[in-house]
Amino acid sequence: MSGPHGTIVHVTSTPASTSHLADLARLRRVRDRIDREYARPLDVQALARGANMSAGHLSRRFRQAYGESPYAYLMTRRIERAMALLRRGDLTVTEVCFTVGCSSLGTFSTRFTELVGVPPSVYRRQAAPATAGMPPCVAKQVTRPVRNREAQVSAPQLV
Repeated sequence: MSGPHGTIVHVTSTPASTSHLADLARLRRVRDRIDREYARPLDVQALARGANMSAGHLSRRFRQAYGESPYAYLMTRRIERAMALLRRGDLTVTEVCFTVGCSSLGTFSTRFTELVGVPPSVYRRQAAPATAGMPPCVAKQVTRPVRNREAQVSAPQLV
């Protein structure tokens, strides 16, 4: 069927809402896979193949649904896990880098510094004493990395 300017009006016989819901379900599975397999080598191509989507479509839809690209989400998960390992204090920064699935110490350190505000080595020195005696679930919550778009909002001042 053609529109007024000869454009295709209907590309598929599936209603848009059904297609949208199917995409959201696939996106949740991709996000869950990232959460489970963050330490494995993952890239957008592999994630897209697993979701039966093109890499471009996955990236666009993931960003629309979650506010960041699949790669940014993956790196955030890796950094969160790295923060927990660094607070524990029994691994070096390099060991933590490879444990969380990063293959480049430089990329890991750069992304860690962007999200956390300090390099991993400084975080390791400062965080262990700051969260000592705190249950791990609480330490994770209070030390959660702030993404760049969230950092611009000023936190309420506690008096």
